[in-house]
Amino acid sequence: MERQLLFQGTATAIVTPFKKDGSVDETALREFVEFQIKGGIEALVPAGSTGEGATLSESEQAFVIETVVDQTNGRVPVIGGASSNSTSRAIALAKQVKECRADAILSVAPFYNKPTQEGIYRHFGAIAEAVDMPMIVYNVPGRTASNIEPATALRLARDFSSVAGVKEASGSLPQIMQIIRDRPEGFGVWSGDDNLTLPLIAAGADGIISVVSNEAPAEFSSMVRYALKGKMLKARELHYRLLPLMNINFIESNPIPVKAALAMMGMIEDQLRLPLVPLSEAHREKLEQILTDLELVKKS
Repeated sequence: MERQLLFQGTATAIVTPFKKDGSVDETALREFVEFQIKGGIEALVPAGSTGEGATLSESEQAFVIETVVDQTNGRVPVIGGASSNSTSRAIALAKQVKECRADAILSVAPFYNKPTQEGIYRHFGAIAEAVDMPMIVYNVPGRTASNIEPATALRLARDFSSVAGVKEASGSLPQIMQIIRDRPEGFGVWSGDDNLTLPLIAAGADGIISVVSNEAPAEFSSMVRYALKGKMLKARELHYRLLPLMNINFIESNPIPVKAALAMMGMIEDQLRLPLVPLSEAHREKLEQILTDLELVKKS
């Protein structure tokens, strides 16, 4: 397939709302999709890390992605999470994403196994050969214990036209800039860290696959669009306004804080799947104050 840039701007890695009995809350999920689209985001990513994809069964993963595709109804691209440290299971999940009529796949580097760069290359190459649809490769060493080096990302970009780009959460600006400098045309580079989005766009990145846009889709997507248009003073103002929220979203493991925030905003129940547990009381007051300062919740 000919490679075209999948999206430019903000894609929200959306949470998966659960009911108190642990089941997926379809009504809340559909309402949340509307909140995101009305906020101006450019794409949606269901069943990823923020969506607790690792603890969704295959049938639940399909249900979440199908629901988002149905509710979105073609208004923005839907990029379904399809990650596993088993290549054969990653392929099966990717095929399922395609069956759900999503527009693309997001697949994280194999975790726990700690493969070599050749192993990482062959893992993603096997997925690309098995499933004919765009795939974003997700590099997040803090979760996987391995790094997709620039040479490997660029090799995948050269060898597989369906590899649409990379979500980069290595936190290494030199590494990401090397990919931006040497990438082929149409190969996207998206920040995987909200707080690095502004400098990475300044360096040539195409946007962000975001956590903070769960809570503040309108302001954060505006910041990204300003940055992409070179309106850096306006972008910087919004960046620093939202920075406390970007940072507190990771005071405990994602998506613990963002789910607590969305519950405070009245959008979802504060329910997570074990081994994740709700935000500790020690951090709740600070989170609520930040949300209040941003006028995302009213003062209690």
